[in-house]
Amino acid sequence: MNVWTLMDSPVGRLRIAGDGHSVTAIDFEPHGEPVGERDDSDPVLVEARRQLTAYFAGEREEFDLALAPSGTPFQLKVWEALRSIPYGQTASYGDIARRLGLGPRGSRAVGTANGANPIPVVVPCHRVIGADGNLTGYGGGLDRKQTLLSLENPGLF
Repeated sequence: MNVWTLMDSPVGRLRIAGDGHSVTAIDFEPHGEPVGERDDSDPVLVEARRQLTAYFAGEREEFDLALAPSGTPFQLKVWEALRSIPYGQTASYGDIARRLGLGPRGSRAVGTANGANPIPVVVPCHRVIGADGNLTGYGGGLDRKQTLLSLENPGLF
């Protein structure tokens, strides 16, 4: 059963989707067509909203949510590696590729998987930056990426 809810945040209105057991996606506006029905009382989505609200208020650094992103085995490995980047810190695509034991071309594959992350914020793809230390592309837009990084570490960018 696919359900979804909405919440306001400093990076715009978020749509949080779930399957009744886990969070499956978080979408930035503009949202595409919703899958399933809106259910603002679904316990998984209520908890996701609660934890995201605490994160945006600076009261939570880590999420404790059941997640079920849909992706290839490689994407799932990358997304799990993203979750190991500490709050308020960043890593480059190359850093993630090295953690996964990939060769020199691995950073491009990591970038592609990073861009396909269906659960941004909770799976912190915003913490991945270019090898030169600059902000690089972000599915939600560079303004959102900078907002998220500044929320975690005001002196970072």
